[in-house]
Amino acid sequence: MAGAETCIRSAPVFDEDFRGRLLALFRWRRDVRHFRRDPVAPALLDALLEVACLAPSVGLSQPWRFVTVEDAARRAAVRASFERCNAEALASQPDDHAGLYARLKLAGLDQAPCHLAVFAESDPEQGHGLGRRTMPQTTAYSAVMAVHTLWLAARAEGLGLGWVSILDPHAVTAALDVPEGWVFIGYFCLGYPQEQNDAPELERAGWEHRRPAAAARLRR
Repeated sequence: MAGAETCIRSAPVFDEDFRGRLLALFRWRRDVRHFRRDPVAPALLDALLEVACLAPSVGLSQPWRFVTVEDAARRAAVRASFERCNAEALASQPDDHAGLYARLKLAGLDQAPCHLAVFAESDPEQGHGLGRRTMPQTTAYSAVMAVHTLWLAARAEGLGLGWVSILDPHAVTAALDVPEGWVFIGYFCLGYPQEQNDAPELERAGWEHRRPAAAARLRR
């Protein structure tokens, strides 16, 4: 268009050194269970959530919703849900796994300075429904992408993120009193990890081992 200013930016070059450091970030991302009690600066948390919002989303709908859980009573309600669900999970383990399961302590709910619940708005106005007619669950998938982006960004800042999946989604949603239509994705603990290790804790404990990509690949 005549007279219009055009801004053309060159794409950044991600060299071999950067790619190596990025791979190290992927390898050192951990699901953290044990945290130091050092506080996380509010400005740092805000910056991490800004990075999380760079995640891809269906139709650019950005359906993720973050709830920072600071109220002691609400945290206690989440903790109570974990206790109930964890007891049920332990009772359901076969004898040869029960002892190992009991030793896998998840202390993040007590130690981590930041608690964060992530929801997805099931039918957001943003995005105008693009890409969701046949697969409406893509709003939830998009929120999970935001979680993964946050996870990597936090690790790059020396922070750890722990996903507390042993919870009743309905109990957590009720405890946090979120708007109708928000779908619970996950509850996360954020803080500085007590230890650093390039192998997952579950692998070190003998619970499970990481498999190569070939084990999950099917050719057609």
